[in-house]
Amino acid sequence: MRIVLKYLLILLSLITGATFLYSAWTKVLPIQPFEYTMVEYLHMPWILATIGARFMVGLEAALGGLMVLHLLGNKKQVLKMAFALLVVLSIYLVWLWATAGDNINCGCFGDAIWMSPSVSLVKNGALLLLTAILIRYHKGFTFKISSAITAALFLSGIVLPFILFPMSKSEPTWLKKGSYAIDLSALYNPIKDDTAALRVPYPEIPGTDLKKGKHVIAFLSPSCEHCMMAARKMSLMKKAIPSLPLFMVVGGISSDLTNFWKETKAQNVPWMRLHREPFLQYTGGIFPLIIWVNDGKVEAKSTYNTLNQSEIEKWSTEKHP
Repeated sequence: MRIVLKYLLILLSLITGATFLYSAWTKVLPIQPFEYTMVEYLHMPWILATIGARFMVGLEAALGGLMVLHLLGNKKQVLKMAFALLVVLSIYLVWLWATAGDNINCGCFGDAIWMSPSVSLVKNGALLLLTAILIRYHKGFTFKISSAITAALFLSGIVLPFILFPMSKSEPTWLKKGSYAIDLSALYNPIKDDTAALRVPYPEIPGTDLKKGKHVIAFLSPSCEHCMMAARKMSLMKKAIPSLPLFMVVGGISSDLTNFWKETKAQNVPWMRLHREPFLQYTGGIFPLIIWVNDGKVEAKSTYNTLNQSEIEKWSTEKHP
C-alpha cells in the first residue's frame, strides 16, 4: 500500500509541476501578450509589466521544474510557495471576473488555451487540492546537498526568462541623418477597385491629415501576428492617453478583419485600409512598419517591441524652434 501511495504522490507531483511548466511556456509564445494583459487589467506601467511578466514566467517555471524533479526544498518550501501563488492568482481571477466579466481570456495559458476567469478558478481549485495533498504527504527527494541544489535551480529559473527574452530598449530608432520625406499620396489617392462582388466600404482618404503635424503610423497586415501585437499595444496606449497621435494603415481591402479586431481590440485607434500594391510599396513586404512622421518627414522608426508610450507622448508634445 505504501508503495502505491509513494508512486501516486510522484505522479501527482509530476502532473502539478508539468501544469506549472506548461503555464510558463505558453506565456512566452510570445511573451508580449502577457505583458499587455498586465497593462490592461492590472494597470501596470509598461516597464513594470515587462519585468513582472518575466518574473512570473520564471517563478512558474522554477516551481514547476522543481516539482517535476521532486526537489521540494527545506520544509517543502517549493510546494508552499506554489500553494501561495495559486491563492494569489485565484484572488486575482475573482477580481478580474468581477471587473471585466467572464467572457475574456484570463491569460493563464497565454493564447494557447483560451480560458475564462471562472474556468481558470476551477483549474486553480484542482491544483490547490493536489498541492495540499503533496504538502501533507509527499516527501520528495532529499540528500546531502538537495536544499542547495533546489535553491540554485529556483534562482536560475527566475533569472532565465530575463536572459532568453531580454527586455527591449525603451526608445525608437532615431534616424542618424535627420529625417527623410515620405510620399503619403497613396493614402489619399487609393487605387480604385470596381469589383462589385467585393462590396467593401473603402475610405477615400484618411480621417486624419497625416501630411501635417506629428503622427506614429503603423502599416499592418491583418494576418500578421506581430502586426496584431503592435495594434494591441497601440490600443492600450491610446486608451491610456487618448491624445497620442497614433494611426494604423491596414493592408488589403477584401480580407475579413473580424479576427484582427477580436485579437487587438484596436478600434479606438484611427485607421484606414490600403490596397495590396501600395501597401507593399511602403513596407517592402516586411511588416509591421511603424514610422514617426513629422510634417511628412520620417524622424524615427519603431518595432512593436520598442513602441514606447512615454516616448511618443514626449515627442508629440515637443516644440521645435
